[in-house]
Amino acid sequence: MSESHGQKPTAILFDFDGTLIDSATSVLAGLQYALTSASIEARCALDASIIGPPLRLTLAKLAGSDEPALIDRLAAAFREHYDSDGYKHTEVYEGVPSMLQTLHDAGVALYIVTNKRILPTLRILDHLGWRDWFKAVYALDALQPPAANKPALVATVLTRHELAAGRTWMVGDSEEDRRSAETNGLRFFAAQWGYGSAGGAGLSKPAELTLAAGVNHP
Repeated sequence: MSESHGQKPTAILFDFDGTLIDSATSVLAGLQYALTSASIEARCALDASIIGPPLRLTLAKLAGSDEPALIDRLAAAFREHYDSDGYKHTEVYEGVPSMLQTLHDAGVALYIVTNKRILPTLRILDHLGWRDWFKAVYALDALQPPAANKPALVATVLTRHELAAGRTWMVGDSEEDRRSAETNGLRFFAAQWGYGSAGGAGLSKPAELTLAAGVNHP
């Protein structure tokens, strides 16, 4: 472990789906709605394993086609369902609210970096009453032009907020999250309660992150 890894974090970047929230039920319902609207049968399993990549990539995989006009139609149908009501059925992993509150109260700057679109991300945060815990919220489509991928998004966050890599941690559930952290020189923690199977130091429950950060729950 490097010397910087022994320091307490001044900032933590969090993935969203599969790390802080479980949106599987609501997202899968929206994806099924989109496919049904176009009379398409899913070309792969429609389960939690499909969640994570950007929406258009997920729809292309499910439809077995990346034809732009088709993906446009499917994406519009998904958004119609998810953005109006589906997002309200998002579930929260046990222990996450307490973890976020504790870290925030201890003065750690918290950020979200997600492949989820910015509109439903912000609506979910407002629905849950979490917005005040985060210094900023970033999604690929929140930038103009959109970020090419999550490693690039993380790099933008570090630059914009002048975050020191040696004092910034990242928490996520996917291999993409791990790569995003490593590419940018951040210490990475795998949220083992989430969807993915990211390598790296694992957390079996959210409270372990506060302990690693040297912050105790009240």
